Amino acid sequence: MFGFKSLFNKEDPVEKQIIALLNSYRSAIFPLGIQSEWIKQANKVGKCWDVLVTLPFAAQSQHSLIQSYLAEQLNDTVNLAIQTEIPNHYKFKKIKHIVLVASGKGGVGKSTTAVNLALALKAQGASVGLLDADIYGPSIPSLLGLVGEQPTAKDDKLLNPMEKYGLKTMSIGYLVPAENATVWRGPMASQALNQLLNETDWGEIDYLVVDMPPGTGDIQLTMTQKLPASGAVIVTTPQDLALADAQKGIAMFSQVNLPIIGLIENMSYFNCTHCGGKNHLFGQDGGNQLAARHGVPLLAEIPLDICIREESERGENIIEKAMPIADHYTYCAQLVSSMLFLQSLETQGVEIIVSDD
Repeated sequence: MFGFKSLFNKEDPVEKQIIALLNSYRSAIFPLGIQSEWIKQANKVGKCWDVLVTLPFAAQSQHSLIQSYLAEQLNDTVNLAIQTEIPNHYKFKKIKHIVLVASGKGGVGKSTTAVNLALALKAQGASVGLLDADIYGPSIPSLLGLVGEQPTAKDDKLLNPMEKYGLKTMSIGYLVPAENATVWRGPMASQALNQLLNETDWGEIDYLVVDMPPGTGDIQLTMTQKLPASGAVIVTTPQDLALADAQKGIAMFSQVNLPIIGLIENMSYFNCTHCGGKNHLFGQDGGNQLAARHGVPLLAEIPLDICIREESERGENIIEKAMPIADHYTYCAQLVSSMLFLQSLETQGVEIIVSDD
């Protein structure tokens, strides 16, 4: 328990039973169980339970696992509904969490990962924005099928974000023709990025995912020092060269005291279509070893999959299409959201107490 008052009367045998079972449920997404204050309804009619849970982080597709667990423990039918309601602790304007998706070098799939992480968070019940902070090589318009589209102005000061698949997005790529090169020095590029961030009408959103430019230069430092981000996700491949650059990214964020949420190893392996075996084309266990060395979680090992390239080039939503590869991004999004919730409790000084009830 987190020390909050329960919404239920624990002396009621029916309520006490369901609370105890949900409190004892454990997984990587629920390391401390499902708390009493998240349980909004627990009714039993005959041998059927109706249970409603409102989570403070985005993990709605955990529904089937939790429902199966309850049905097995109760030996009854369970109708479980899960809602999402992220607490209103705003980091910036009306944005509750800002997540920087970064990499030490280009070509590791950082932008593709940022887009699919944002889409997965949206599919899990959160409201999400996506900012393309790569001023020199914006990829978001292409990955979302919005090349050539231009945002409208809300007024003389604010732009309306471009919307696709329920995401609110902004990129320099919407404002500069794709065939034109952005030839700007660092301070000018940083100023342009600040304008994109501050002069976009994001409204109220749970998560703003920021696709950072690769490397550890001026723009990266500007973003980490001026933006109240909740944490960073580092994307790498198993190659030694990519891992060496990812190491530099971790060091940069550590120097500016920004929490590292975790590491994503992209192009981790290739599933052979003939024998079904895993082929580690770019090396093996590099991401896992780097994460262990720095004491951060390895959030996902995303395989090399042609579906990612094909669907991304068409600006399609692989999460919405429920492709098998989407499971990696979905689980990663749930981990990120759960970790950010626990981190916010620590920031607020809420005492975390594990109950044996």
